[in-house]
Amino acid sequence: MEEQSWIQEFFDLLVNSERLIRIGGLTLLILIVFLETGVFFGFIFAGDALLFSAGLFCGTDLLDVHLLLLMVVLTAAAIAGNFTGYYTGRVLGKKLFARSDSWFFKKRYLEKTRIFYKKYGGSSLIAGRFVWIVRTFVPILAGASEMGFRRFSLFNITGAFLWVWTLVPTGYMIGRLIPDPTRYIGHLVSGITLVAMIVLIHSIIKVRKLGKNSHS
Repeated sequence: MEEQSWIQEFFDLLVNSERLIRIGGLTLLILIVFLETGVFFGFIFAGDALLFSAGLFCGTDLLDVHLLLLMVVLTAAAIAGNFTGYYTGRVLGKKLFARSDSWFFKKRYLEKTRIFYKKYGGSSLIAGRFVWIVRTFVPILAGASEMGFRRFSLFNITGAFLWVWTLVPTGYMIGRLIPDPTRYIGHLVSGITLVAMIVLIHSIIKVRKLGKNSHS
């Protein structure tokens, strides 16, 4: 019974961005962003909520870090994470797809990402930043499908900047403008992430349509 309670508490902590930031500060933030964007079990973290909350706490002075420094180091962590995922896919891609389900790994996660990747191609590395599970596995799929390094790097860096430099500053501004915004953090995170994802995917669809029209 005590073991079950400990496990439940552990997983509650993983999705509680406020507690994670209070416990680990900037160091833990960097580590989690890297893991979620580059290691196959990183999907257990809630990256969107974490970035938004980091900006929010920075705006309310609960996180004593300069905003620009916060965004730069988290962007670097997101870029490094995707490069790690890319090389994981290049080296272990086929073996990873063949492995059996486990406590952390489910084949349906890869299948969901595969559909997303097939639909949006390289652009999924940008839009996928805003989609839970997809942002963990899409760089692995890109590596496994042997996407060129330069092309991957362009999508990786662009996606990292859009992801971090959208959610963190938004949280920061809300932290500055709304009294005690931590009371509404769950609703704020869901709303901001949904809007950002819709805008990005809509933009990608328009770009792809323009590309098709230009070749017809």
